Formats: sequence, structure tokens, C-alpha cells
Amino acid sequence: MSVSSNASSASRNGSVDDSTTTTTTTTTDSSELTHILNRRQEIMDSQEAGIEVPRTFKVVNVYTEFHEFTRKQIKDYQKTFNTYDTARDGFLDLNELKYMMEKLGAPQTHLGLKKMIADVDEDHDGKISFREFLLIYRKAQAGELDSDSGLNQLARLTEIDVEQVGVSGAKNFFEAKIEQQLRTNKFHDEIRQEQEERRREEEERAQRRQQFQQRAAIFQ
Repeated sequence: MSVSSNASSASRNGSVDDSTTTTTTTTTDSSELTHILNRRQEIMDSQEAGIEVPRTFKVVNVYTEFHEFTRKQIKDYQKTFNTYDTARDGFLDLNELKYMMEKLGAPQTHLGLKKMIADVDEDHDGKISFREFLLIYRKAQAGELDSDSGLNQLARLTEIDVEQVGVSGAKNFFEAKIEQQLRTNKFHDEIRQEQEERRREEEERAQRRQQFQQRAAIFQ
């Protein structure tokens, strides 16, 4: 059988033609390039017209992005998030956040709730996605939240199961944590004071030695 016959037979048996693969790849690349160029032109046209173009965000793996948390922590945060996502749409809107803060024993004003959302609402859709929900705990861990802010209260109160211990239990829990922190700070302060006293004593001894040497030098 000739080579040409083998090629024809392979084609009939469903083998992929290199030219077809190349054409498909070229078409895909062309489509992606067209999309990029169209998006760029849209941004340029909007900027010239003074219109702000909203940023687009890619779907990310929260386990990879929030590497400072363990998988168990993220799953626990997801459980908390789902508890108050009563619409089951994957977001916490203002009313759901209002309900959440009331259940946690830290109700907020309407403006306070809006500020809570705005502080983590990176895509500016007026809601908190689960990824943005995790940002609350990242900011809390990094000390980036004001101690009396709604987000900080949310982060602290959801560290324990308020449903089980109740609001008074949560209050006692954090009062105990604050007292423990104060004791720790006092302990550290005492250590610093002792170190400061030792430093002063050493300086005084050094000064006395120097003065003695100066007086002794007079009689030499």
C-alpha cells in the first residue's frame, strides 16, 4: 500500500489532521486576543469619557490565597458564613450582616453596617463574598482593624460558638482574654523595669569606678 493510501486511511479512521489542530489553536488564540483588545479599547474609551471601569477579579482558591489559615480554620469560617447567608447565594448582604451582628450581641447602626461592608468589599458590589469574609480575619490577625470597629467585633465574637455559650458567655470569654492580656503585659512591664534598674545600677558602678580611678590618679 502506498504512503498516500495510508494517509487517506488514517483520515478515514478519525486520525487528527495537524492542519486542523493548527487551525483550531489559531482560532482560539485569535479569539482571546480579540477579547483582550476589545477590553483594552473599552477601558480607553471609558477613561476618555471620564467613566470609571470596574476592576474584574479572578476566581481564586481560598486555601491557597489565605495560606496563613489552616484548612480547618477556613472550613470553620465557611460554616459561620453559611449560617448567616440565609439567601444561600454565596454573599452576605446588609440585612444578613445586620442579623449576624445582632445574633453575636454586637448590633450596628445602618451606617456602621455599610462601613463594615465597604471596608472589605473589593469588587464594590455592596455585599461580602466568602473571600471578602476571610479578609476580615486576615486584617484582624494583622492588627489592621480598630479595636472598637464592627469588623473587629465580628472577628472576635466568631472565634467562639456564640450559639452554644450565649452572648453573656462570649462577653465573659473576652473579658477573661483581656484580663489575661493585661496580666501578660504587666509581667512584661515588670521584666522591663528590672532590666532598667540593673542597667542603671551598672552605670552607677561604672561611674563610681571612674571617679575612684580619677581620685587615685591624683596621688600617683
